[in-house]
Amino acid sequence: MANETDNNPCNTPGTAHAFDLVLERIIDASPEKVFRAYTDPAILTQWFAPKPWKVVDPIIEPRVGGRFNFTMHGPDGEVFPNSGVFLEVIPNRRIITTDAFTSEWKPSGQPFMVAQVDMEPTADGKTKYTAVARHWNAETMKQHEQMGFHEGWGTVADQLTEIVKTL
Repeated sequence: MANETDNNPCNTPGTAHAFDLVLERIIDASPEKVFRAYTDPAILTQWFAPKPWKVVDPIIEPRVGGRFNFTMHGPDGEVFPNSGVFLEVIPNRRIITTDAFTSEWKPSGQPFMVAQVDMEPTADGKTKYTAVARHWNAETMKQHEQMGFHEGWGTVADQLTEIVKTL
């Protein structure tokens, strides 16, 4: 009997996994400006990919079940479509998205992660920005880390910091 449950994909303990990659920054702007930079497609295209990469054709519907889709283009012709949905949206405080579902709540092909961005106001009017990439297993977390999570997401956070100064 134990072997049957060991191989059963529905046999889960109901506990969270710890396959997270985390990036934190203090951004010299209000959470409202940071949230706007995430939810306004015209602003998002200016900072959401590490330069010289570009984000094109963003669709941002900041509500539970709304789409968060865009395509990243690299300097050597690389094309990476990104499709997902919003799982949680708390204006000016939190955004959670995943590529695990389509906007019709249908499972997508191969889920990679859940992304959570928290925007916590600080006493001096800045934002404590915490971005977390949550993965289903250690292998995809390591893959994301090897793809350059810390460098890439760090560069993007720096670009975000510069953009919100102009808002």
